[in-house]
Amino acid sequence: MMPQSPGSTPLSPRVSALLDAMTLDEKQAQLVGFWVDQGSEVVAPMSGEKKSSSRYEEASAHGIGHLTRVFGTRPVDPVERAAWLWAEQRRLQQETRLGIPAIVHEECLTGLAAWKAATFPTPLAWGAAFDPELVEEVGRAVGSSMRALGIHQGLAPVLDVIRDPRWGRVDECIAEDPLVVGRVGTAYVRGLQSEGVHATLKHFVGYSASKAGRNHAPVSIGQREIEDVLLPPFEMAVREGGARSVMNSYTDIDGVPLAADPRYLTGILRERWGFEGVVVSDYFSVDFLQSMQRIAADSADAARLAITAGIDVELPSPDAFATLADQVRDGRLAPEVLDRAVARVLAQKEELGLLDADFDTPPTSIDLDPVEHRALARRLAEESVVLLSNDGILPLDPAGAARIAVIGPNADSTEALMGCYSFVNHVLAHHPETPAGIELPTVAAALRTEFPEAEITTTAGCAVEGADRSGIPDAVEAATGADVAIVVVGDRAGLFGRGTVGEGNDVEDLELPGVQRDLVEAIVATGTPVVLISMTGRPYVLDWALPPRAGATGAMTGLGAVDADASASASPAGRPAAVLQTFFPGEEGAPALARLLSGRVAPSGRLPVSLPRSAGAQPYSYLHPVLGGRTDVTSADSTPVRPFGFGLSYTTFMHHDLAVPPTVAAAETFRATVRVRNTGAVEATDVVQLYAIDEVASVTRPVAQLLDFRRVALPPGRETVVEFDVPIERLAFTGLDGVKRVETGSIRLWVGGACDDEETVARLEIV
Repeated sequence: MMPQSPGSTPLSPRVSALLDAMTLDEKQAQLVGFWVDQGSEVVAPMSGEKKSSSRYEEASAHGIGHLTRVFGTRPVDPVERAAWLWAEQRRLQQETRLGIPAIVHEECLTGLAAWKAATFPTPLAWGAAFDPELVEEVGRAVGSSMRALGIHQGLAPVLDVIRDPRWGRVDECIAEDPLVVGRVGTAYVRGLQSEGVHATLKHFVGYSASKAGRNHAPVSIGQREIEDVLLPPFEMAVREGGARSVMNSYTDIDGVPLAADPRYLTGILRERWGFEGVVVSDYFSVDFLQSMQRIAADSADAARLAITAGIDVELPSPDAFATLADQVRDGRLAPEVLDRAVARVLAQKEELGLLDADFDTPPTSIDLDPVEHRALARRLAEESVVLLSNDGILPLDPAGAARIAVIGPNADSTEALMGCYSFVNHVLAHHPETPAGIELPTVAAALRTEFPEAEITTTAGCAVEGADRSGIPDAVEAATGADVAIVVVGDRAGLFGRGTVGEGNDVEDLELPGVQRDLVEAIVATGTPVVLISMTGRPYVLDWALPPRAGATGAMTGLGAVDADASASASPAGRPAAVLQTFFPGEEGAPALARLLSGRVAPSGRLPVSLPRSAGAQPYSYLHPVLGGRTDVTSADSTPVRPFGFGLSYTTFMHHDLAVPPTVAAAETFRATVRVRNTGAVEATDVVQLYAIDEVASVTRPVAQLLDFRRVALPPGRETVVEFDVPIERLAFTGLDGVKRVETGSIRLWVGGACDDEETVARLEIV
């Protein structure tokens, strides 16, 4: 019996027997994937340059660990592809000596990335909804589709905490707050795994903290920030969510690539947290140790570093790990290191039921976009839209909006609704002749449905990218003849230069791409009321479109139909009458927006990431100490235009009578209560947010830290008491000695309309 790593459970007799019976070549085969369909399309970093030279028949002669993106590499009919997959699994069972089927993995960040499958809002929209329960339902729906197609492992969720919006992969992330990332991400893990599909946490760890927001760039941050900000979401998903797989980060921390760092992949993940699942490499990251990061002399060196550090499976295809068997034979790699990884993979296959799976009857029909999934997609989209300003124009009065001009490059675009890892933008961009396979109403189409009596005209005005202003005069003419202009601007998601946001699409400034700001300002100048919709994958600088924000305390309580800055008069000249922020809202995003504009649904989204003042103010996080914000000792101002947690509605909410116990022991959970009243005339949902500050500590602490949150629906005039049960350990931090603990002392807590809005305040003493 091979020795067990700390915290691991003993191997089952069946796995032990398989391991004992395997040759070195058979063991090696279980530790690699194979990308059967890999072509010339770029759907992963350097996928063209790193295309495997192995033939599938040779690579799978002794079995295979994973089959890579069987459904998600090109548009294939799901039923036909499932028939191929069932036959291939039977071949592995019948024609390899040990008969072990393969794990099939796919991307599932915004739903299963396969042709004809439902596309949900991007994870940044999950964060804006502040609704873990709904995200768990979405995860369950995604998992059901995957399991029906014979898929066993999903490469999601992304648990990177947002540190710099210039980074192209922000739309894949959930929030800039680790508690929101952890709770929402863990909910997705639970949902996916409840259907028998293993979730893969990524990217472990530090990827989002790369220098200047550049993809794959080095990370240079202190260990305290790693421990207190970047690691907690992963720990929550492992300990509380039971995540069964983890994927390494591409980056290096202080010069050590994560793919070769046992401190994280073994020391923290397994020895400290007790993780017992499988660590898979991000695509080609083992090879990158040699080719990009240059800490390995060749592929064999790279493989030895990675597997010793704790990577069990090399994805997407055999490359460096193809040397493992020979390295054991010639003594360069200890056989127990190889056996450790193989045992984990075999245990995973046993847990998934693959060792006893019957592949005789593939599915003959399957609906990957059923009405139930679309209903979930719409609910999540509706909950995620953030109302940033409103002078009273919203919701639209049909009588005053008989003529609507729908303008902007994202007004009549299906691609604009979806994130980088949606199948449409990730794969179908290479197959323009192939239809999307799912219904994708645009904003313009949804508005025609929502306002059937209105006369609606549509014009783009400009493209998402580029300097062409030739369409702006037509847009101005359309707006001039309308009662209201709805201008939809933002991003186009893609990969590695094919788009304005997404993997490899990092930016140097945070202005709207192309000439979109010019378009908006030209429409505003017509005098026609403008509703601006920013449909993006990252937050952009929108200070020019938003009214100045009043003082936070007492002024940011979710003021709705009229916000605090516009209550005295109509919208000032030069600004839109209302601004909404939506983060790639998915296949039902346009109907969701239309329902919000008409007032059938009241906005309830909150900013999961601060709305930036400028690119020069980055990196920025609301979790900053006093000297990390605006002070008298610097002329630079990093204060965001709208803070984390901000969002208006069509009503007003009042928070009062926050109550906490006077003292709490350092190991206890305390209860906080607050009264919430809907003081407006519209039924709506408030996101009640509890914040705290540790006023004196042994190390600098953030000026605000989210301790808990809750969505609360209230009819007009109704009041309720919201209860939070908060483990005091949420206030723990890494001390001077490197140990995480809760210190005694005074804590100030508050509830308000955003992280900096101390509407009702209480204090407690940690003893």
